Amino acid sequence: MKPRTMRTLITTGLAVTALALAAGIGAAPAQAKNIVWKSSGHGPASDPSQIYHDKLCNAITEATGGRLTVKPFVGGSIVPAYKELDAVDQGVLQMAYTCPMYNLDKWSAAGLISSRPGGLPGEALRTWFNYGGGAELLNKMMEGYNVMTFPGALSPLPEEVFFHSKVKLESLDDLKGLKARCMGDGGEILKRMGAATVIIPGGELYEAMQRGTIDAFEYSTLASNWKMHFNEVAPYVYLSPARAPSDPQVFFVNKTAWEKLPEDIKVIVKALIDKYTQAQHEYLVYESVQAVEKFREAGNQVYKVPKDIEDALNAEAAKFYEEKSQSEPPIFAEIYNSMKEFGEAYNAIK
Repeated sequence: MKPRTMRTLITTGLAVTALALAAGIGAAPAQAKNIVWKSSGHGPASDPSQIYHDKLCNAITEATGGRLTVKPFVGGSIVPAYKELDAVDQGVLQMAYTCPMYNLDKWSAAGLISSRPGGLPGEALRTWFNYGGGAELLNKMMEGYNVMTFPGALSPLPEEVFFHSKVKLESLDDLKGLKARCMGDGGEILKRMGAATVIIPGGELYEAMQRGTIDAFEYSTLASNWKMHFNEVAPYVYLSPARAPSDPQVFFVNKTAWEKLPEDIKVIVKALIDKYTQAQHEYLVYESVQAVEKFREAGNQVYKVPKDIEDALNAEAAKFYEEKSQSEPPIFAEIYNSMKEFGEAYNAIK
């Protein structure tokens, strides 16, 4: 593990200054040119991640007195869903809030900092990202693209629902041939275990289940999924941290647009992003606790995933990542080993 660097300490100090500015303490420079950004989430309007994205955009606009106006857009309204980072790179968007794993077409290591089997739980993931070099490694992974992030920009979120399903899962055999929406590395690992996994945007899952296109799906947290009415299309809810112990999303910005911002506005943006990503995590932890009973009251059957499925998934995930660490570009092993080292240290104090 790397100790906190002087840069991290300076960033923390700047964040305190930013919160003061956001609260109205200190005057903004006069005659500043107004700047307009477009920012997109990746989900539909009902997704809490989209809601918090929109709150953050409005908070930046208010805190800067309109000097930086950030216009929020829902996933798919500016560019196709999951293509947000391409749009940031090209300057179509100046900011986006999305899951790193949606960019596996560009970086094989993106799935490591996402909803991945055997990954870090939420608290540990955010700590690694903010203090253990995670943000720096993500930027290193994205070298060559006009995209960047920074400490505080990752919201870990609680563990994902393992599956909403029409099919009862009683043993490992029930995964064989299961038509399931499962994104990122988790989808690849479940495919190796015999599931028929597909990629479908979150906003299309309700209809896909209604039409019978899929039998099961993962998407997000209990809280998010309750608000998207998934109780209406899947009688079974399966819970386990094995497939995705956290469901992280990250704010990314266009480098060129960022460099043009006045320094005091950069401070405000960083501080507010840090505030809203943490607030979303805490909100969804609370709401997910409440959502368990809501699913049950709606008639859903809520189960823990059978142990033989968990054990097989963990074993296949370990094999999968060790293989990829040997075959992928060096940044893959660098990120994987950094997270693994931090996870071992984190677990040692638990």
